[in-house]
Amino acid sequence: MPNDPGARGEYEFVTEWELRAPIEAVWNVIKNTAEWPTWWRGVQSVTEVTKGNSDGLGSISEITWRSHLPYRLRFHVEVTRITYLKSLEGHATGELEGTGQWFFKHQNGLTSVLYVWKVRTNKLWMRQLDFLLRPAFRWNHDKVMQWGYEGLAHKLS
Repeated sequence: MPNDPGARGEYEFVTEWELRAPIEAVWNVIKNTAEWPTWWRGVQSVTEVTKGNSDGLGSISEITWRSHLPYRLRFHVEVTRITYLKSLEGHATGELEGTGQWFFKHQNGLTSVLYVWKVRTNKLWMRQLDFLLRPAFRWNHDKVMQWGYEGLAHKLS
């Protein structure tokens, strides 16, 4: 996990979504990683590697992302913490390594979702060109997350 989000190849991304939907509906769609390719443009595939317990804790999925820029990323995510309707946490290994955390709140008919992704790229070319491409990588991440928001809002409507 990155210690200095700004060091070569290390990033910290923070995304906020607000949806007019019940928290349970938002939670269920985000928690069901296997279905992401059906609504989240950018998620090319999700393959379950390890099942985990009845809540999904300990499950491991291989996720392949395609982005707006011409590259793909593939990594495994292990679900490491679940607090029902409050937070999900996973640890990524592979072409990206780090921690992703989803936080959920509901107030006045709106569900707020906060996603914090602290990650390091393990692709050599991405680390070597980080000094030049960092703004493009940030823009690309934001674009993929925008696709996620749009797909989720459509799915929940």
